[in-house]
Amino acid sequence: MGDSGGRQRTRNTLLQDVIKAAGVTYETLARSVRSIAGEAGDGVRTNRSAIAHWVAGATPSEPTARYLAEALSRRLRRPVTLSEIGLAVTSSEDAPAWRLDTLAALNELGRDDLDIGRRRALTAAAYSVAALTVPGPAWWTQKAERSTVSSMANRPKVGRRDLVAVRDMAAMFSRVDQRHGGGHARTAVVQYLTTDVAAYLNGHFTDGSVRREMFSAAGELAYLSGWMAFDSAEHSLAQRYFTTAVSLAAEAGDAPMAGHVLRAMAHQAVDLGHPGHALNVAAASMDGARYVLATPRERALLGVVHARALAAAGQKKAAVAALLRAEDDLSSARPGDEDPARVFFFSEASLAHETACTLRDIGDLNGAQQQFRRSVRTRAASSFTRTHAVTLGYLGAVQARQGAMEEACATWSRALDSMDGIRSARARRTALDMRRALSPVRGRGIPTVAELDHRAAAYLAETA
Repeated sequence: MGDSGGRQRTRNTLLQDVIKAAGVTYETLARSVRSIAGEAGDGVRTNRSAIAHWVAGATPSEPTARYLAEALSRRLRRPVTLSEIGLAVTSSEDAPAWRLDTLAALNELGRDDLDIGRRRALTAAAYSVAALTVPGPAWWTQKAERSTVSSMANRPKVGRRDLVAVRDMAAMFSRVDQRHGGGHARTAVVQYLTTDVAAYLNGHFTDGSVRREMFSAAGELAYLSGWMAFDSAEHSLAQRYFTTAVSLAAEAGDAPMAGHVLRAMAHQAVDLGHPGHALNVAAASMDGARYVLATPRERALLGVVHARALAAAGQKKAAVAALLRAEDDLSSARPGDEDPARVFFFSEASLAHETACTLRDIGDLNGAQQQFRRSVRTRAASSFTRTHAVTLGYLGAVQARQGAMEEACATWSRALDSMDGIRSARARRTALDMRRALSPVRGRGIPTVAELDHRAAAYLAETA
């Protein structure tokens, strides 16, 4: 089966003891391993017999070993390393998510991502809920102190024109992502970040302000690399870019930028079904200066994702209150505000989309349909094509849940029109959900259903 073979050895008592401490059956643990592998897009078929073989001394593949360690970590609510469960690996083991040496972490991540062999292991790694534990005050203080370290004078000079160039590139890549999906140009973003921009970060800055702003701009590119990986369902990889982006923002002393990335991490955790962790990270994104120093538009973005996390955690009243606050924040934004470039996409349409998702998750399908319609109506679809397609997909799903299948089919047809050329796992998921919703009526000979199902299947085949 590919995950229980390997060289036999003596009984793995370390693994046996950790499983016993976790109080979990082999069957339940195998189910958790399969679920975590699924988050990484890996369809392993681990069963209770595989767990028994590993305890007896068989060695799982490296990716499966990491899924196993993550499954036990979640059960015990603390990090469980591979060495703790007696499973040696060939690559560097269990590097901490929140590291102090930002540039070393960035260089290592870029090297792993751009090397085909290393990247295979990187994308198959387990998404870690332990990495959602936001560092304490000491970490942030140490990062801020590092920002005062002078760069070496014998290195290339880095000035404001270099900073403007990096910002221009970040803006261009962000627009490509919004229009075409995370599957387009992500390698180019990573290449630029880990070569040109990394060289700037190691340079001699003309003044401290340029240094801080360059680290912040690099943080935005690292965040974008993570967001594009998230959109491509490469969740562990996305998580590593997000934590690196937070580190860069912390070293820049840019609290709102750090909040922006923590918000993305909360969004990812909601999507992957970790509501408690999502809520903790979303609350951290709005803590202190991360919210207070943000512009009204960015406050609204932080707030509406906080609302989604509250909804996912079952806190309905708090979620509704958070939605109202986010609406007020966006209403107070003005055209003349000096918003950071990273929030260029967030508008009435974006707020309506996230509001609709929140209302859907607390069971208000009528409210969700109204807000999804508002999002579709107000979005500039030619510039924000991916999200427009996903919004239409979600709207169709809500209509189908309400029994309006004919209306849902019309909406899904528009969604598929918008998906043409989009490379996004989130768009693929809406097409998969569409086919699942159509399955009960697929065999009834309804031409509209048959045509729509065929188009969805074709899109999935084209983007596989």
